[in-house]
Amino acid sequence: MSGIRYVAIGDSFSEGVGDELADGTVRGWADLVAQGWAQSVGEPVEYANLAIRGKLAWPIVQEQLEPALALRPTHLSFNGGGNDMLRPRTTIASIADAFSTVLRRCDEEGVRLILLSGANPSAHLPMSSLIQKRGDELSTAVVGRISDRPDVIQALNWPDAELSQIGYWSADRLHMNARGHHRVAARVLAALGQDVPEGWWSLAEGDTAGRPRGLSYYREHVGPWVKRRLTGRSSGDGRPPKFGEWTQITPAR
Repeated sequence: MSGIRYVAIGDSFSEGVGDELADGTVRGWADLVAQGWAQSVGEPVEYANLAIRGKLAWPIVQEQLEPALALRPTHLSFNGGGNDMLRPRTTIASIADAFSTVLRRCDEEGVRLILLSGANPSAHLPMSSLIQKRGDELSTAVVGRISDRPDVIQALNWPDAELSQIGYWSADRLHMNARGHHRVAARVLAALGQDVPEGWWSLAEGDTAGRPRGLSYYREHVGPWVKRRLTGRSSGDGRPPKFGEWTQITPAR
């Protein structure tokens, strides 16, 4: 056995929202990493994913980190802050502190941290300049916290200009589609020193002709998001993690 036990914590980015399968379930880059990792080493990998959409950085730490560590993983991936960035009163330092806390607890438990920055959707969203500015500040702050830690596995997606192109994003323009999730998975596998399956860096672009534009986009995607903010609700309220316990991922035959 490879002995790899990999757990992901985070928000919709790590849950896999935007990469929906035919049965309505979400897959996402973390699922793909587990599969690609097993394929690369030629042995099963134990995989869990506690990420839940809509979560802010500190609730991720408070609700997901200790249950994840209780599984006794060898590797833990963390990303957060995408939802916090859209709240101007939340400081960048506070979000970066969440990253530092995850690193400290991983150190204490002897777990290897895989640190990701989210992809940059700002060019296609309302308030694009604000999102770009906040994302740049967060990326700089988090990288600064690990500048002396070459042992932390880094998969930094925010600076990837290719990944920012609309062909990597789902209809809501806020979550990556399958193509985007495969590119992120390729970056994580490369950072782990594993083989990247052919084509994952840039799958063929899907049909985007039917995507909502103009007022339709605002009605279908922006309006519901604003309503949740005003009512204090989250898209992840009441949602359990998709893989709360270890799931064995075996190499594809």
